[in-house]
Amino acid sequence: MLDAVIQGLSLAFSFPALWFLFLGIFIGLWIGVIPGLGGAVALALMLPFTFSMDMISAFSFLLGMYAITSTADSIPAILFGIPGTVASQATILDGHPLAKNGEASRAFGAAYAVSGIGGVLGAIFLALSLPIIQPFILAFGVPEFFLLSVLGLTMVGILSGKSLAKGIAMACFGLLLTTIGYSNATGIPRFYFGVNYLLDGIPIIPVMLGLFAIPELMELATSNTSISKKSYEKGNDSLLNGLKDVVQHRWLVFRSALIGTYVGMLPGLGAAIVDWIAYGHAVQSAKDKTMFGRGDIRGVIAPECANNAHKSGALIPTVAFGIPGSVGTAILLGALIMKGLRPGPDMLTTQLPATFSMIWSIVIANVIAAIALFFFSKKIQKIAYLPGHTVVPGVMVVLLMGAWIGTNSMGDLWLCLIMGLIGYLMKQGGWPRPPLILAVVLGPLMEDNFQLTNQIYGPYAWIFERPVSAFIFALIALIIFFSLVKRKPHAAEHPDAGEGNANNLAMSIPFGLLALTLFLVLLPQALSYERFATKAFPVAILIVAIPLTLIAFITEIKVAIETKYDAHNIKNALLDAYFYKSFTFLFYILLTILGVLLLGHVLAISLFVLIYLKVWAKYKTQFSIIYSVIAGLFIYSFYDRVMNVLLINPFG
Repeated sequence: MLDAVIQGLSLAFSFPALWFLFLGIFIGLWIGVIPGLGGAVALALMLPFTFSMDMISAFSFLLGMYAITSTADSIPAILFGIPGTVASQATILDGHPLAKNGEASRAFGAAYAVSGIGGVLGAIFLALSLPIIQPFILAFGVPEFFLLSVLGLTMVGILSGKSLAKGIAMACFGLLLTTIGYSNATGIPRFYFGVNYLLDGIPIIPVMLGLFAIPELMELATSNTSISKKSYEKGNDSLLNGLKDVVQHRWLVFRSALIGTYVGMLPGLGAAIVDWIAYGHAVQSAKDKTMFGRGDIRGVIAPECANNAHKSGALIPTVAFGIPGSVGTAILLGALIMKGLRPGPDMLTTQLPATFSMIWSIVIANVIAAIALFFFSKKIQKIAYLPGHTVVPGVMVVLLMGAWIGTNSMGDLWLCLIMGLIGYLMKQGGWPRPPLILAVVLGPLMEDNFQLTNQIYGPYAWIFERPVSAFIFALIALIIFFSLVKRKPHAAEHPDAGEGNANNLAMSIPFGLLALTLFLVLLPQALSYERFATKAFPVAILIVAIPLTLIAFITEIKVAIETKYDAHNIKNALLDAYFYKSFTFLFYILLTILGVLLLGHVLAISLFVLIYLKVWAKYKTQFSIIYSVIAGLFIYSFYDRVMNVLLINPFG
């Protein structure tokens, strides 16, 4: 074993492999920062460039990019509340509040440190665990994968806000979104209402960007405040503070790396839930939970450590069993085969040095990326103190292009806008967004495993007949039980802080009514599908969603009656939420999307930047023109020329 570790390290440091690793890291840093791209896109784009490389160089290059996108994506997550990739969703909950509190550098320092540490610890845990990996992975079948998805959703639901009913109801809403389009089990279309765009299902990137990014940009645009609500004070917000936090919470780092490594080994599931499980563990193991969701550094440390440690674990099912756990590892598997290596037990025996060279590449990439980002963070964190009107147009450019990249369809832009409206109402009304987005990620896998479990094992007996299933089921029940027993109201001094804790009844009650109406309308349609496999999953979702949404709705109505919530309260609540300005901003986005259809991406989005700066922000004409020209050049040069994204250009 030790010989294989040393040989793997020697291969990773050989030339030209080390040079290609550095190149991959450089590209990966840029890709990770831009929402909508992510590691899988980088791998797909760069795979053709590896055809002429030797095997070790090719994997050093690809893994250098893939490994550190989940390090760089913490930048948009912390600064703007935008998940750069799926891996940074949990980081938003406390990372963005830290930036709002004027502690962006502290969050960056902790995130980069634990990213490097997590990558190293993940490799160490993996090396020590190689003898038991095969039976561990083979102990999980479709029932366990289904229950693990339920566990992840349950954990996020109970951690998001002060209402358990709202959290789980929104998880059900997210699962319901994943049932739109053709059923994988029967090929019968569901809930598409004659819109052909919906037949292929709901893409996650526009949903994620709309749900999280647009509400944050609306807040900046309508209030014209900087991201940080505190003024910049030199020395007050330091990267060193983040490093001190990592040392202070070193055992949380260790446990999160363990979670990341072993959950990362679960094919198809690890990448989606690893950061949430680590975040949930951080909350559940903390004595003082009052600051979670409001800027608790532990809420950054746990998910960032876990999602970097998981990259090492995710390699094992890919190389040892030929089972890719994500789009990114599927591309890596293709590269593996293309270079003459065959996935299978040999990768853990005769080809073990090659496997360790890949793991070493991930470790080196994480460490180098963390060091590089430390140097840039002092400049990056200053964005948090810029005026909101200066930040909004630039982020909107990246947001609209990120939403477009997925399928190159106008439907993606409309979906992003609709989810932005929904995200705004949810944020203001205290309906938590994390359960919804995680459900959108897990939904297709959950339904497939749900169908297979019922077909192979029957409806319920498998829960008690399979020891691992019984353990996970008991864990879910215990988490819900202790959540109900220990659930306490948040501190009075921060009644509305944190995701899902807003108390705006003028927003919450109408949204609850809309959600309840939607569920009630969809239930008869779900029951109308003739084949059981077509309707089983959506019907099960709706049976859970309807009573929970009703409970949440009735609770809000009861509060409104008890507090004598009248027209004056409603007016003040709408003003506090910048209701009218927010819808004006959405109208700007609507006009921009129409402009893309008529004028093309470059011209329409450049015009949005110009009009926003000149009309909304009332900036000087010269500044507005220069900003809009730079935006147009960025779209053309990066997305069109470099990324080869298909852009609309009606002028030829």
